[in-house]
Amino acid sequence: MSPRDVLRVYDSNPEVLSGESLPAGPLPVEDGERVGVVMFNLGGPASLDEVELFLYQLFMDPAFLDLPVGRRLRRWLASAGARLRAGTLRRRFEMIGGESPLPSLAHEQADALERRLNAVYGAAVGAQFRTYPAMRYSAPFPEEAAARMEADDVDKVVLLPAFPQYSAATTGSALAYWAALRAAGERPSWPTTAVPEYAAHPKFIQSVSERIDEALQRFPEDVREQAVLVFSAQDTAWRSRADKTAPYCCQVSSTVQQVLRHREDARSAHTAFHPPNALGTRPGLSPSTPSVLEALAQQGCPAALVVPISILTDHVNTAYDLDISLRAEVEQQGIDHFEVTAALNTHPLLIDALGEAVVAQLHPPTDAEEPWAAWGGQQRHYPLRPYQDRPRLSLDSTAATHEDCDRTEGARGWTPEKALSNEGISPKRPATPPDDPSPSPDPRSRERS
Repeated sequence: MSPRDVLRVYDSNPEVLSGESLPAGPLPVEDGERVGVVMFNLGGPASLDEVELFLYQLFMDPAFLDLPVGRRLRRWLASAGARLRAGTLRRRFEMIGGESPLPSLAHEQADALERRLNAVYGAAVGAQFRTYPAMRYSAPFPEEAAARMEADDVDKVVLLPAFPQYSAATTGSALAYWAALRAAGERPSWPTTAVPEYAAHPKFIQSVSERIDEALQRFPEDVREQAVLVFSAQDTAWRSRADKTAPYCCQVSSTVQQVLRHREDARSAHTAFHPPNALGTRPGLSPSTPSVLEALAQQGCPAALVVPISILTDHVNTAYDLDISLRAEVEQQGIDHFEVTAALNTHPLLIDALGEAVVAQLHPPTDAEEPWAAWGGQQRHYPLRPYQDRPRLSLDSTAATHEDCDRTEGARGWTPEKALSNEGISPKRPATPPDDPSPSPDPRSRERS
């Protein structure tokens, strides 16, 4: 499907901004069925020759860049913008090896998750799991994942974004593309559910904390305790910045808050947002990552550790924008010791978290808790409750909050049953979702196959 084809069937449903249109209900799975897990990610150019095409795909995405123009003018603007920015982005990719590290890392994630799901849950519940990477702006595109699933005779589908927090520009864009494929007749329809976000999943939180511990070891011992944590999330799409119903900033705050609680660390911490490198503009959400570091430098801070928290894989924004370009800036400003944590990539705890997020959206013929316990996995103190059955976290006035957000409800929590009862919460089980309930071109309806 070409970017112009996407625009012809693109659903501008405003519920995409808030994630309310997601098919997030639990999906029944029968013994012997094959479950396909589509792992959405951004993608990236495999060579310097693909940079301009990557940018064109990016600029043609109305979820990433909402422009009040028709399809023909948008195509011209996207082509012109891609040519204009390609040289700058090529130089950035040259500095990190001549290609994006993201697609290969995404395949490694998918392979690790498939092994994990089948080893822990597959035989015990009678289902077979297959994972399919699907890149939004480069190969393999979602239609390639759909074709592989059709050839593999997949029975049920779980849509899993590689973005812990929900944003219309990332998860929303991927799901809109997935729905456009169905509307254009370019993929079959399957009974489908989605994992909207896992911003506060305990094992995701712990994996972030472990990456922080690893990075702190790179600081000299005499300044290690003085290192300030700067949690950096990618800025969101222009349209969703101004929409107060968008949950992204609060879910970012939830992640930071949970990491700080997990660490029980008195270390100073800040939440900031970094602009998309393709646009070269200042971010709409504040404070920006560069401005936070500049303020720290003015305060005489000797050491800072930047923690990317909005995408799971290393890519040009972490490898170049933060670790090369931003490093040069802060060293000139007077922060002598600066580090960036590695992305989670295939961290074992992340793979555990993704597996649990997938299984929580399924109703297998046997209790999913039993095979997990029998397998002898790492101890946990929470049930694999479906997404819609979990309460929302409350945000407090710690460093997790930021100046642009006036909401108080954060990400969904993985609260134990006893805690739910103590809080007076009585979760309702949502109805069984229809087959492939992706938003249709009519924003008031969902397709039912």
